[in-house]
Amino acid sequence: MTLASAHAVVFSILCAGLATPIVHAADEKPKGSRPATPSAAQQRADKAKGMALATETVQRVSEAQLQIADRVHTGQAACEFDQVVDLDRIADRPGHFRLKFKNASYTVVPEETTTGALRLEDKKAGIVWLQIPSKSMLMNSKVGQRMVDNCLHPEQRAAVRAVEGAAAPERKP
Repeated sequence: MTLASAHAVVFSILCAGLATPIVHAADEKPKGSRPATPSAAQQRADKAKGMALATETVQRVSEAQLQIADRVHTGQAACEFDQVVDLDRIADRPGHFRLKFKNASYTVVPEETTTGALRLEDKKAGIVWLQIPSKSMLMNSKVGQRMVDNCLHPEQRAAVRAVEGAAAPERKP
């Protein structure tokens, strides 16, 4: 392509853009008009969608967190006062878990601890799920309260029974 033909191509592209109508008078809005304000219900719905999108934002998970994730007890945990916590892996997001309690659902990821406890956290919501060998509990770190305690997965229940059995004194005949 010669320089002259390149200029001709550029010129024809520019002219094509100028040939299209810019604005029709009928499309213009009257001066002084404001965009319609969304209703309160629409604003709440938009906020809920935004929060859902924010909680679904993928967090980067380190190799250490993935190793912790392999030790997490998943499934249903029976808790005090006949409450239940469900914890399941999110299939397409390694190291991420879906925690459900009452009518709420959280995306939690493992966090490293110095104590050996398994800690899963949703930092935006302030939710912390702690698993130790004898029980699990759900905490709200924003207000510093336990939401539910004495939760047991089947594996934890078996471990507690084994410890109790080993601690029972032997009977001599």
